[in-house]
Amino acid sequence: MSNDYTITLKPVYSQTVVTPSGLKIPDGWSLSWHQVETFNALQNPNIDVVFNTAMTGDGKSLAAYLEVLQGEFSAIGLYPTNELARDQEIQIQGYIEEFQPRDKPRIVRLSGADLEIYAENEGLKKSAAIVTLTNQREALLTNPDIFHYLHRGAYIIPGDSPDKLWGRIDKDFDLFIFDEFHVFAAPQIASVINTMLLIRCTNRRKKFLFLSATPDKNLISRLQAAGFRCQEINPLEQNKYQFADTIKQENELRSQGWRQVARAISLKFISLEPSFKASETWLRENSNLILAQFQQYPGSKGAIILNSIAAVKRLTPFFQEILQSHGLTVGENTGLSGKGQKELSLSADLVLGTSTIDVGVDFKINFLIFESSDAGNFIQRLGRLGRHDGYEKNGDIVKFDNFTALALVPNFLVERLFQVESPPLAVNSICDRPTLQTIIKEQYRQINDFHGYYRRWGAVQSFWLVCKLSDRTIKQQYAQSREQFQVTCEAVFETSLKSIAGRIQGWAKDWQALSGKSGNPIADDAASFRGSSPLQCGIYDLTEANEVDKFKTYDLPGILSNLEIEMWTEAAFIRTLQETAQRTGQPIAKGRFAHCLAFIKLRSYREERLNWKFTYSGDLQPKADAWKVQVLKGVEIWQPENHWIGEINKRLKKQGLVCYVIRHPVAEVRMRLRLPMHFQIYPISDQYSFHDVNAPYAIAFGHSALLLDTLAYTFKSKGDEIWVASGFNP
Repeated sequence: MSNDYTITLKPVYSQTVVTPSGLKIPDGWSLSWHQVETFNALQNPNIDVVFNTAMTGDGKSLAAYLEVLQGEFSAIGLYPTNELARDQEIQIQGYIEEFQPRDKPRIVRLSGADLEIYAENEGLKKSAAIVTLTNQREALLTNPDIFHYLHRGAYIIPGDSPDKLWGRIDKDFDLFIFDEFHVFAAPQIASVINTMLLIRCTNRRKKFLFLSATPDKNLISRLQAAGFRCQEINPLEQNKYQFADTIKQENELRSQGWRQVARAISLKFISLEPSFKASETWLRENSNLILAQFQQYPGSKGAIILNSIAAVKRLTPFFQEILQSHGLTVGENTGLSGKGQKELSLSADLVLGTSTIDVGVDFKINFLIFESSDAGNFIQRLGRLGRHDGYEKNGDIVKFDNFTALALVPNFLVERLFQVESPPLAVNSICDRPTLQTIIKEQYRQINDFHGYYRRWGAVQSFWLVCKLSDRTIKQQYAQSREQFQVTCEAVFETSLKSIAGRIQGWAKDWQALSGKSGNPIADDAASFRGSSPLQCGIYDLTEANEVDKFKTYDLPGILSNLEIEMWTEAAFIRTLQETAQRTGQPIAKGRFAHCLAFIKLRSYREERLNWKFTYSGDLQPKADAWKVQVLKGVEIWQPENHWIGEINKRLKKQGLVCYVIRHPVAEVRMRLRLPMHFQIYPISDQYSFHDVNAPYAIAFGHSALLLDTLAYTFKSKGDEIWVASGFNP
């Protein structure tokens, strides 16, 4: 059997249409069918929510901002990563230059760090800073986190009316755009549904636009249940894409006004053992292939997208050493890369990154190597390639000669794709993208969509919002809105807010009994956007060149596995941060360090992962038998070769951790429940299993605990063993 599993993906052409009268676009431009349909749908008073499912690279951003570019219309764009918001800001500025609208739209981009620094510099409270920054802007680019917390009253002070900020912002903006929405899980989708219902019940006639090549069916069905009038704009279903087989066909399509949105790609599947370092080892052993690409095709630009930050951190200097002597630059872009490093990385000849770059960032590359953990991840990452004919360098246009992708995948996937009887793919065959996507979805690991989350946890946020609408300052004003909001939430999440109130009271009582304190950690987690991170640590990164970017946060499990560190005090960390900000004259946001478990100096990245596990000094069986989310105290870490773990454990065992404990090993839980790659679930032993080679229990924290709660019942069912055997699907 050949080891070369290569196929060719056909180019994609999108149909352009006559520009509607009254819509001004630059001379020589034409709009795709989906762009005009989106514009029309947003103008239609009988449609509230629009889903644009155009393919990657087909100009969904332009569709979203077309009306803003006509002048006298304002939109909020919500992006899952700050990288994507920055990328979109550059794109929109480019559109404004091209469109030259009479009333030039004013844009502001807002991240949590930007907001904190602006408020501090101007001597303003965050609420006043938000008002100042968003006032008289036609486009506000931010993240859904800020949008969520703004509607939950996070930026106001006690005594302010809850609608002080959202009352104003929701009135000022006409359209709310959610980009790359498929990257979010059930808790974020529930949050967005709650916020949309709040906006609709308190502000009539607002429009919502979701941009995603793969829309979430849970979201669409629940919005329809809430009475939103939805329209899906799906060019693929409407035959608005063509996949050309020959140059002749391509020329014909161009002459008929079809626009190329993706180039033909040579896609090679590299079969690897599904082990932790397989991709990294392969890249080191085959670095000559990467150098050959640049030598054979001068002017090439490439990206390597991996699952592990530590792998990227180890491989970046390795490739820098190989490529620098050939005049080629190498950049890195991960959650632990400094802001400056991230911005520079996109102009490097080769960029190595993690999911920070696979979410929607518009790459100009012709060479891609990527790892993936599931079907959605595979499709997302492959979508980065083939979007551009070339790039600009020193005022000259550099054209790409070819487009090549190498997919580093587990061997079982290659077997399913090419080696079974009547395989779905044949070596050297030609395939169109939608067909490949369908095959990948059928043959590769599909992760759980946690649809049970909405009913079990989605209405905790609804309950808090009803409480806010009952505040004495606005109770009368929103009496009708509150009633409407409550009824709709109960229908959408299939529960009663009265039963939710009872559960919330119960959690508060349990926490009081455990800690002697008031508060409600479980309800707080359920009401948050991405969940709290009780294991987050402040890092002073000695490997970072830019002084201002040395201050970072990272989760303890990643530190235990991958980093060489030394412990530090919070006081020294904050003092160094303030001294650095003063010396460089560059402010550094410090809000994210307020609730860190510990502070450390990062010295280097380990070559090999270190083993460790959580431990609990008591008996975990009753905790697992409870089959519920609970707050646990007394959790510690066991890692014998670690000399600093005692200091962490002193703090950790006092923490009340929102968690779910299940009496099955982590690997089994991950596999059976089809959990996403970065799901926060870890091995844990108790006093009776401390010496077991494999921890018999698994523990999930924060949002992961709430999500696990919606699935764990499958482990309670009879006939478990049979289910395990038949349910095996890596």
